[in-house]
Amino acid sequence: MTTATTLRPADVDAARVWDVAARVPDPEIPVLSIADLGILRAARVEADGTAVVVITPTYSGCPAMGTITEDVGHALRADGYQNARVELVLQPAWTTDWITEEGRRRLEEYGIAPPSGASAVRQGPVLMGLSVKCPRCHSLNTRELTRFGSTACKALYSCRDCLEPFDYFKVH
Repeated sequence: MTTATTLRPADVDAARVWDVAARVPDPEIPVLSIADLGILRAARVEADGTAVVVITPTYSGCPAMGTITEDVGHALRADGYQNARVELVLQPAWTTDWITEEGRRRLEEYGIAPPSGASAVRQGPVLMGLSVKCPRCHSLNTRELTRFGSTACKALYSCRDCLEPFDYFKVH
């Protein structure tokens, strides 16, 4: 399994670029960084000094990618990189398996239930949660209200115990 820690470059210059980009928050869920969300995939410094950051959208056509690209560029320029470029890659496709454990914890604290299973892209058995845990009271007595929540990445659920609605970050 890849994680933000395993993707961080070993090269000192590239790691510095990674660290700057890794602090950029997701515009839709600002408690998550793009590294927590798993969309930050690589960083490097080219021979001419250009800082390059590679990101993968959660969905092709994700409306947040333009903002993320601008935010990464601003962060790099603020850190002294006069030449910076953000590359958007679609292969391999992003999966919720790339959300870090810290990201899952932050999602729950923010009131969004993190993905409850593993995506089908993994080899071996696909682990699926049969219930979605309420991020507020931790009850498993929940139900899906609609497959699409505040964004395409999420479904809208309701807790039958605390009666609160909440978003669930769908497994994909």
